[in-house]
Formats: sequence, structure tokens, C-alpha cells
Amino acid sequence: MKIYTKTGDRGTTALFGGTRVPKHHIRIESYGTVDELNSYIGLIRDQNIDLNYKNVLVHIQDRLFTVGAIMATDPEKAILKNGKERLNIPKIDNSDIEGLELEMDTMNEALPPMTHFVLPGGHQTVSFCHIARCVCRRAERLATALNDIEAVDANCLIYLNRLSDYLFVLARKLSYDLRAKEIKWIPEKHK
Repeated sequence: MKIYTKTGDRGTTALFGGTRVPKHHIRIESYGTVDELNSYIGLIRDQNIDLNYKNVLVHIQDRLFTVGAIMATDPEKAILKNGKERLNIPKIDNSDIEGLELEMDTMNEALPPMTHFVLPGGHQTVSFCHIARCVCRRAERLATALNDIEAVDANCLIYLNRLSDYLFVLARKLSYDLRAKEIKWIPEKHK
């Protein structure tokens, strides 16, 4: 399989199903941002962190490939003429969302209560989590904008929302594990 196809040389790309759209189409922006998020999660996974976090992050990366594949499919061509789905991939389901919630609940049990917003930083690994969280929020914003034009699987939207929360809690938990200082945001008073 060649990596270069030359089919995008004129600024268009094909969705699953064959529909060609401009490379700047919101659908491409949406799943491209999910791909960017997946890369940042790989960066977090490559850090010196607990094996359990790494395993959860690998699972999240798998789920993000699923989200991307769903978003890369033209909704009008997602179902074949015989009634079968075009993509033979698992869907994002409630157990994926509940899995993130369970992970957050488990991490939160070890953390002090949050009384203020937290400034990103304190350790490089924690900062990577905050960058991933921001990219996840952007992916969610783009996916909801796409949803205003063409329906996006509701569980994909929920998953992205919950994942940004997970990445925030992971940042706090890694701050705790790494003994990094968590700086509370207390607005400075202007003179």
C-alpha cells in the first residue's frame, strides 16, 4: 500500500463511502482534531507513569480511532444498500463513557478536594495532560459544530466531553503522584 495517492493534490479528500470534500471541511477538521488528540495521548502514554494509566490511555486511543472512523464516514453512505453498516468497527457505547467515569472516580478518591481552578503546569507530564485536554475540548467544539450541520453519533459527543474531564482529573492525579505543586488560580488584584 502506497502512502501517497495523489488524490488529494487538488485540496479535496475522500470520506469513507467515497464522497469527496474540501480538506478544510468541518468534518475533516473534526476527525483531524481527534487524530491530533490521539497523538497527544500517545505522548502522555510515553511518559514515566503508572502502567495502569498507560493501559487506560491505550484503550482511549483505540476508542478515539473509532470516533475518528465514525466521523470520517459520510452519514448518507454509512449504510450500504443491503442495510448493513459500511464500517465494520465497534461503536462508542455507554460502557466506554462509564469506563472514563469510573477511572475519574477512582483517581478522585486519592485527591484532595478541588477548591479553585488549577493553573496548568507543575511537571512536564502534567502539562501534556492539559494540552491534550485543550485539544479534546477543541475536538468537542468542532464535533458539535459538525452536529449542527450533519448528525454526529451522540455517544461520540458524550465521549469527547467525558474524555476532557478525564484528562483534567488525570493531570491532577499525576500532579499528586509526581509530587508536583498544584497551583491554584487566585486572581491577582490590579492596582
